[in-house]
Amino acid sequence: MEVDPSKLVIVSYPDPSLRGRAEAIEPSETVRAVAARMIELMREADGIGLAAPQVGLAWRLFVCRVPPEGEEGGLATGCETPQVHLNPVLSSPEGGLIGQEEGCLSLPGIRGEIRRPPVITLTSTDADGHEQTQRAAGLLARCWQHESDHLDGVLIIDKMPRMDRLRNRSAIRELDREWDGR
Repeated sequence: MEVDPSKLVIVSYPDPSLRGRAEAIEPSETVRAVAARMIELMREADGIGLAAPQVGLAWRLFVCRVPPEGEEGGLATGCETPQVHLNPVLSSPEGGLIGQEEGCLSLPGIRGEIRRPPVITLTSTDADGHEQTQRAAGLLARCWQHESDHLDGVLIIDKMPRMDRLRNRSAIRELDREWDGR
């Protein structure tokens, strides 16, 4: 698939690319260029993570850069440099489910409490094709889970409690109206 990374932009709900299941990809020059552009877009938007479906690509790829806040139980809670994850697989959740407010670059102005395990393991391939397995806690673990959800077409509005969905109803309707106008 030919992609011009310079043309990539963050898409907003209800763009259909946010609802599909992304396909596995192999490292390549194009994938590295796309990942670099995604990191630029994430930084420009003051985000901590961005998945390929959020730029209109059905690829199992996400990038993240979570400011470190120390460690929790000896596990990283952030990363100094941006991470690139191809074909990520989450495993070994620990700690039950903890609720925390989340937002999303593809759902501007919408926030809600999302319950996730506070500790998770991520196995993926980096942009150069090296397999990596990492375990994290805190915001980094939450970011990995949020971005992995995007690869399966799952959005925070699908996981919010009913009261948060109701509180965000008018903002969601406004995004729908803006989309209809395109």
